[in-house]
Amino acid sequence: MYPSIDSLRCFVAAARLLNFRAAARSVALTPAALGQRIRKLEDELGAPLFQRTTRFVALTEAGLRLLPVAEHCLAAARDCVRAARGETGPPPMDITLGTRQELGMSWIVPQLDDLRRAFPSLDLHLYFGSGPDLLLRVRTMEIDCAVTSSRFTDPKLDAIRIHAEAYVFVGAPKLLRASPLERDEDAQHHTLLDASRELPLFRYWRDAPGGGDRLQFQRIVRLGGIEAIRQRALAGAGVAVLPRYLIEEDLAARRLRRIFPAVNPVGDYFRLVFRADDPRRPVYDKLAERMREVPLR
Repeated sequence: MYPSIDSLRCFVAAARLLNFRAAARSVALTPAALGQRIRKLEDELGAPLFQRTTRFVALTEAGLRLLPVAEHCLAAARDCVRAARGETGPPPMDITLGTRQELGMSWIVPQLDDLRRAFPSLDLHLYFGSGPDLLLRVRTMEIDCAVTSSRFTDPKLDAIRIHAEAYVFVGAPKLLRASPLERDEDAQHHTLLDASRELPLFRYWRDAPGGGDRLQFQRIVRLGGIEAIRQRALAGAGVAVLPRYLIEEDLAARRLRRIFPAVNPVGDYFRLVFRADDPRRPVYDKLAERMREVPLR
């Protein structure tokens, strides 16, 4: 016996919202009726789909496996209706794309009109967050995909490379005139500006040939985001490793200057990350291909 479309619709609503009362409203049912549909679906499939307490609702592993397939099934059902009505063209699709604030505002938001023209059936929504937050939300399907350079080893995630990301170790000229950073021992007089303890940007310099752990800074200040680091570096509050695309104009205008230029920090990649079991891989391939045409800025 196969689950009904209505049961799958109720499950997807509850899985997306993780709130049975809100999910019930979205499918025009009472919370009790929605709960009955979910319990019936669990009985039919022989597995619990949700963990529920008085404080939270979460998907089980079975629920996480079912969600992309259930969404694909509902999309196929909508396609059946469109085919019967003689409607042509690709079916409409909603995708929520996550990214960090700085990259989103400088690179993704300016692309939105072009992406809309290239994919007229796609409604693209944005979510801003940090690297670890983005990966977690993709894994738990709170967002569909994310553009990030955060590294991961989670087998439930897959990714498509979009752009190489180069890094530069920099400081403000006025800071470096007042307190040069030319020898290893000079670092003890400087503050390192970085993002977080878990994902330090300085690792790109440290892991490069000629880098290493030889610089011991007076202190490390973690600012969370790269634009905050850039602003503090421009103000002479410390030195930092930053993405080249973000500070290209600052380097050209000599508002920032390279430190230890003989060491080229290792690079990374911006990737479009999504769940490995997401059936929309062809859509992500096309989206990444289009984004690849737009230089980072």
